[in-house]
Amino acid sequence: MNSSAPRIGFDRFIQLDWAAAALNIRAGVAKLDDLNALLDAAELSVEAKKKTRTVLNRLWLEPRAELIDYADRGVAIHKTQPDIPIAALCWGMSVATYPFFGKVAELVGRLSAIQGDCASAEVHRRMSETYGEREGTRRMTNMVIQSQASWGAVERAEKGKRVIRLTPTPIENDELTVWLIEAAVRYAGKPVSVTNLQSLPVLFPLTFTRPLAYLVSNSANLTIRSEGPSNQFVVMRSR
Repeated sequence: MNSSAPRIGFDRFIQLDWAAAALNIRAGVAKLDDLNALLDAAELSVEAKKKTRTVLNRLWLEPRAELIDYADRGVAIHKTQPDIPIAALCWGMSVATYPFFGKVAELVGRLSAIQGDCASAEVHRRMSETYGEREGTRRMTNMVIQSQASWGAVERAEKGKRVIRLTPTPIENDELTVWLIEAAVRYAGKPVSVTNLQSLPVLFPLTFTRPLAYLVSNSANLTIRSEGPSNQFVVMRSR
């Protein structure tokens, strides 16, 4: 599923209110001028503003063709359930859109699973193994972690040397639950074990309260595939 996705693209720090503005523009309740005003207030350079807009375009404003329906379903959830945390929607869309964002999230989620924190140097090392030892990899990894901090998922401590995961957000809405699981399946690009759904590292800032296997089995976009009596996997439903 990731074959047509850009290998790297989330290369800017994205404040939550910028991502929220992009979501609201797609929802028809805000205008581009509102987003531009936020970016202007941040005193970004012309080049930085352009690159930030590129990330936000892919995120909500102009998603890739294969993600338009997914983005629109996220927007529909936002419009019908305005109390749902915008950060959860932006996290799901980022994981589905940007494999680089998803990989950082997965590593932070896995490395901090036991003690609740991890060394940023270890995240950088693991990212370099996948994306190469170059300055761009380190810089963009920092951008993603900084963005995740802005979105309330982590806190950066010891001058950024440590990443501390914050209390996860409970997800109690059925539609949002399935939509987020779909993001994880899209990111993985392969079937995801049903038994792992509650603790997927890539979705570490979120905790699910609903019956996951039941919701997935009733989804229009996901389905459960059995491989033997005790092995069940979530896959994208064929069209």
